[in-house]
Amino acid sequence: MKFLFDIFPVILFFAAFKGAEYFPDGALSLASSFMGDGVTATTAPVFIATVTAILATILQVGWLKLKGAKVEPMLWISLAVIVVFGGLTLWLKNEMFIKWKPTILYWIFAAVLGYGAYSGRSFIRMLMKDAVEMPDAAWMKLQWMWIVFFIVVGILNLVVAYLCSTDVWVNFKLFGLISLTLIFTIAAAVWMTKQAPGRQN
Repeated sequence: MKFLFDIFPVILFFAAFKGAEYFPDGALSLASSFMGDGVTATTAPVFIATVTAILATILQVGWLKLKGAKVEPMLWISLAVIVVFGGLTLWLKNEMFIKWKPTILYWIFAAVLGYGAYSGRSFIRMLMKDAVEMPDAAWMKLQWMWIVFFIVVGILNLVVAYLCSTDVWVNFKLFGLISLTLIFTIAAAVWMTKQAPGRQN
């Protein structure tokens, strides 16, 4: 359930985009109603999806605050990035800003983890200290693995954003990036179990 909650804005972004594509006339009318001139039938779906993602992320934070639950730092960062880059997308009527959003988010995560690595602190260990016991060196290695992963997927997102159509990028955003993250998470978890004391050869 937490996984679905975490990707809630991404799912709604995808659904809103596909729905707007299916009803182009209605999408153009709706987008033009809050964005004015300069919107076309081609760009309307991504603008509607962007508004949906911004509202969904705000709703995520609001729901957690209403429940009295802790809002994780990653969600606060995600909210800030979607508001800024989504806002620029709508204000300037330029879809490239929202296409940059995943890359900026991944690179912020990489920068934070990189700062921790250079300062000798394993932020990954702080987040997962109760998951498994590993040597200090293994925690730091895991942190560098995540840094490299975030940098690579950030670059990959830009490659798809610039070389492929918006429709392909939207599909990649939901299915590609999330699948890559799941695969890497599972691989990292398997690697972690092998680093536990008594499991190393």
